[in-house]
Amino acid sequence: MNVKRLVPYLVTGFLLASSPQLYAPDGTYLGNLNANPYDPNSVSNPYGKYGSPFSPYSIHNPYGKYGSPYSPDSANNPYTTGGPRIVVPRGSGGTGFSSPVER
Repeated sequence: MNVKRLVPYLVTGFLLASSPQLYAPDGTYLGNLNANPYDPNSVSNPYGKYGSPFSPYSIHNPYGKYGSPYSPDSANNPYTTGGPRIVVPRGSGGTGFSSPVER
């Protein structure tokens, strides 16, 4: 087995596993908070389930429950009191805390 060929996969796996995660108030997973457009679970992947402006689970869908500026569960509603929470996984340099999204 060639270790040099494995390194990119190991590094990518580590980076994907250590990303902060976004959860809706009802507990629905809304994706990884990172800037990797190739991460299938990233909110920055415009073709992925959590980054597409057409996906019902995306914070970038202005007509969806989690992206609408009028939904109480949305990251884009400046007046909500119950928006998504950021969760930093333990062992990723964070403390495993959960915090509300800053607006």
